[in-house]
Amino acid sequence: MPFPSDLEIAQGAQLKPLSDVAADMGIGEHLLEPYGENVAKIKLKALEELADRPRARYVVVSAITPTPLGEGKTTTTVGLGQAMSHIGKRATIAIRQPSMGPTFGIKGGAAGGGYSQVVPMEILNLHLTGDFHAVTAAHNLLSAMVDNHLFQGNPSGLDQHDITWRRVLDVNDRALRNIVVGMGTRMDGVPRQTGFDITAASEVMAILALTTSLADMRERLGRIVVGYTKDGAPVTAEAIGCAGGMAAMMRDAAKPNLMQTLENTPVLVHAGPFGNIATGNSSIIADLIGIRSGDFLVTEAGFGADMGAERFFNIKCRASGLTPDAAVVVTTVRALKSHSGNHKIVAGKALPEALLRENPDEVHVGGANLRKQIENIRIHGVSPVVAINAFPDDHPSEHQAIREIAESMGARVAVCNHFAEGGRGATELAEAVVEAAEETTNFAVLYPDDASLKEKIETVAAKVYGADGVDYSAAANKQLANYERNGFGNLPVCIAKTHLSISSDASLKGAPTGWRLPVREVRASVGAGFVYPICGDMRTMPGLGTNPAASVIDIDAEGNIVGLS
Repeated sequence: MPFPSDLEIAQGAQLKPLSDVAADMGIGEHLLEPYGENVAKIKLKALEELADRPRARYVVVSAITPTPLGEGKTTTTVGLGQAMSHIGKRATIAIRQPSMGPTFGIKGGAAGGGYSQVVPMEILNLHLTGDFHAVTAAHNLLSAMVDNHLFQGNPSGLDQHDITWRRVLDVNDRALRNIVVGMGTRMDGVPRQTGFDITAASEVMAILALTTSLADMRERLGRIVVGYTKDGAPVTAEAIGCAGGMAAMMRDAAKPNLMQTLENTPVLVHAGPFGNIATGNSSIIADLIGIRSGDFLVTEAGFGADMGAERFFNIKCRASGLTPDAAVVVTTVRALKSHSGNHKIVAGKALPEALLRENPDEVHVGGANLRKQIENIRIHGVSPVVAINAFPDDHPSEHQAIREIAESMGARVAVCNHFAEGGRGATELAEAVVEAAEETTNFAVLYPDDASLKEKIETVAAKVYGADGVDYSAAANKQLANYERNGFGNLPVCIAKTHLSISSDASLKGAPTGWRLPVREVRASVGAGFVYPICGDMRTMPGLGTNPAASVIDIDAEGNIVGLS
């Protein structure tokens, strides 16, 4: 029999009442706000009610540098969370909410896969409780207020040519990347060039992910910088008079969403910041609840350990005050062969035949990437565990090659079959994670708050990326000086670069050396609380491909979703 599709598996799930799922976490029904039968929001009062509970072990799931194949990081996160119950542990999972842009584009949904999924997967991938729409509306309210501010005489002196706040939409639409607003008569506004980003790239989304309370969110929204005066002074959302309205729109979105896995493990789904220019991690509020709700809290960081995990350690943990106990690095045989540089892999096309042939030597060559990502976990003082996400056409010798690489770096390693077997297929991983989490953690961020912005950039570039140095454009030097002058120098850095290489060049595989990091411009997400240097051409509004998923997703005669993957 053919293996059922993710959607078929999800639609056959036996779900528990969410009140029972919450009870397993120690959360009373009085703290739930149901959204239909299978989703609920958790009231923020839970933060106070759970504060005296024992703290769970905190585990972040990361990966090697991603390839077009996908390494199954979310699937592994879900599988690990499910596996904990098979070894007598209680786990809560925390993940990001997927953007509908990629869902209807080429990537598909982000609920996990096979028998390690968050369900109902259709609800997770399509709207959920409307948090993304709240972010979109709050962001665009500020955009409208900025243009109205210009129209009404510009009392702040905002430089029309130095407005950094754009508009957002949760749809892949390349035609909106660059637009002109205010066209028409004088009463239609002040003409100027601007554009759209995808909602996940909004600073409001990053604020949702990094806030710790409603009051903190309100303060962060007020600190958003929408642009600068001709003298280089920042103009904020508070100065425009919009922060309060944005907070009102975001009030309910601040509450994390509760769902469950196919095996009824609790899942907190909250926030979905872009992984290139923002943290790429789910929310601090969800973690503050999940950390008091069982034996283990398993969360996921976007892209590879050089991206999402680095930001998890140096931005998210800095803001939350939580300390990780272990980290998982997900890898596959296929991905490591890809990192050998011997294969050209294109998303949506058949795999090269040579990629599937037994070749442990090629795994060892591509293993340079795995070694560096293990090192990137270790330099933060956290114990790494390598998860081999197994595929049916893998060869035992290739799994052995990965095991040799991991053990040579002093990392635990486990082979996982959670896609096909659910939690039972990840018990080896769960046992390794429990062992790693029991070790003494020497967690530390890479740089202090009072280091200069350049020192922070250069520390990450050298220690995490392996760069020989950093080259700044004239514009970047000017922007960094202005940010230091305006008091933003104490913020951490979130380096925006390609996720397809540890370097800033997507074509460089493995663990590149002998290169320098080029910083062409620097932007500040002051409300979210980080500065992001841009290294390369970052697309913050994706486009649709030749055969987008939007062309096959539909409803059947009974109103059921079909075609979603």
